[in-house]
This record gives sequence, structure tokens and C-alpha cells, in this order.
Amino acid sequence: MSHLNERKERNCLNCNAVLLGKYCHICGQENVEPKETVWHLINHFIQDITHFDGKFFHTLRCLLWKPGYVSREYINGRRASYLNPVRMYVFTSAFFFLIFFTVFKTDENELISFSFKAKTLEQISKMDSATFADFTRNINREDKKPDVPMTREAFNRYTDSAQKSSGLTIFGRKYRTWAEYDSVLANGTVKDGWVKRLFVYKAIDLNKKYNSNPQEITAAFKTSLMHSLPQMLFISLPLLALLLKLLYVRQKQFYYVNHAIFSIHLYIFVFITILAILAISGIQDRLKWSGLNYLVGLLNIFIFFYDYKAMRNFYGQSRAKTVLKFFLLNIMFLFVITFLFVVFVLLSMFKI
Repeated sequence: MSHLNERKERNCLNCNAVLLGKYCHICGQENVEPKETVWHLINHFIQDITHFDGKFFHTLRCLLWKPGYVSREYINGRRASYLNPVRMYVFTSAFFFLIFFTVFKTDENELISFSFKAKTLEQISKMDSATFADFTRNINREDKKPDVPMTREAFNRYTDSAQKSSGLTIFGRKYRTWAEYDSVLANGTVKDGWVKRLFVYKAIDLNKKYNSNPQEITAAFKTSLMHSLPQMLFISLPLLALLLKLLYVRQKQFYYVNHAIFSIHLYIFVFITILAILAISGIQDRLKWSGLNYLVGLLNIFIFFYDYKAMRNFYGQSRAKTVLKFFLLNIMFLFVITFLFVVFVLLSMFKI
């Protein structure tokens, strides 16, 4: 409720409906004077933030300690006291992946790869001492690793491994250019289908882009795959709801959207629990408290126990039926996740 003066006119400024009270019964807008001060804007902002926080923490508390309760409340129509599940999923997943990508950074500087941007292997192998010193200084400056000196022994090991490396090889063969591969196809030496050709062409491009350096290719692929994780989980959510629909197909009172709401709340819980696991693991790495490993193990087990309890409370079936459907759901969902993972692995390869 705002602190603006109520209008004397009895029509809604938003939809022009005839008002029966202070709020429009059609669109819900409050019938107040449209002129606002800066203080009114600040007041609205504070009220919206505290209103969101109040709903968020109330929903979070019920979600964590009462498995399946919030989902049951939602489908029963008691929704005003809880944060909308879609809004909560967007907020929680965004926060989760912000922390996740901070913890699991995929930075090319983590690799021991000294780039051949200005020199070829032949030129590097002929370097004298002065050229070698200049080269190492440039490498350290470009990689922003002045504290990691590269000795002659390390340099030799690197160049030896680079010379032996064959880059990315697909189906046991490696081609330097598309033209070379096309000529082999044309004379009938190899007979590859369109799928194999697609992968071979991509391998040629990657070897050319990353100078046949498997470490660079691996780093780029890892980065691409990691940043595909949010999309993979987002796609898996409606598929989980579909599996629940199949498992509870005989319970006609549950529509697909009800299973989707249950899946959203389950994902939110998993996000929060994994964040707790990451935090505890970080503390354990710093303080070396071995007892925290048991807590991490318990939290991993608790995710599955929570899933079972949420299914039991939400769908209201017996323990035996819930246990059976719990195992069936996790087995089927494992196949779904595996399939999605393979798909996104292939997509990540073609995105780099």
C-alpha cells in the first residue's frame, strides 16, 4: 500500500473500470494520485525489496525443512505467502551458477601451454640463448605469470612434447587441411559418411586454430562445456516433469504443470544444497578438517533422501510405492542426463 492520497474520481486510471473501493477489482491497481515524489519512489523500492526478501526466506525455510510442502501448497491454491516458483528458480539458479563458475574456473592460464603466436616450432628449436631469454620474457608477460620462470629444461620438455603431439585426431586419422581430406575422399582412399566428415572437418579447423596443441583444444572444449551446463539443466527440468507424469499417470488429479512445479522446487533445493557442499569443501581445503568430509557425504545422501520425502509428501502414496517410483525415477533420469550430456558434449565441440 502506498502513502499517496486517494483520488476522488471513481474510475481506474489503468483500465478505466468503475471502482467499488480503493483498489480496482479488474486489474488491482490502487486508486491514488499519479504524482509521486522521490521519497515515494524510494519507499516503493524498499517495500518491494523487503516484500521479496520476506517471501523468499519464508519459501526457502519451508522448502528446506518440509519436503514437498511448498509444491503441495501451490497446487492447492495457497500461493500468496510464497515466492513464485519460476522467479525463485531464476534467482536461485543465477546465484548458483555465479558461485559455481567462480569456484570452477576454466582459465587457459591454468594450463602449461606456451603459445606459438609469433614463432613456429622450427624457429623456436633454433633459438640462441639471447633469443630464448627474450622469448621467455614475452611468454611470461603475455601469460601474466612473471612469478613462474621457464627454465631451459622445461622449455625443452615442452618443445619435445609439442613436436611429438599429433593434435586432435578423429577416427585414427589426421589431415592438415580440408583440401587434403577432400582429395582423399575424391580418390576413394577412404569412404566416410556425412557424420564422419563433419567431425573430421571440425578436427582440421581446431588443429589449425590451436596449432595442433591438444592442451589448448582441451581448455577451449572444457570452457564451452562448462558454460553449457545451465542450458543442459534447464532442458532436463521439463523432462524430469515428464518422467513424473509417466510414473503417476494413474493419478489424474496431477497435471503436467503440477509435476513441473514439483521439479522446480526440487531443483532449487539441489542448487542450495550443492552451494552448501561447495562452501564446506572450501572450508575443509583451507582448515584441513577431515571431519567436514563426512558432512559433505551426508549432504550428498540427504539430496536423495529429500527427493524421496518430497515425492511421498507431495503425491501422498504409500512408502512401498514411493520407494519403487523413487528408484525408477532416478534410473530413468540418469539415462536422460547421460543423453543430454552426450548431446551437449558434441555441441560444445562444434561451438569452439
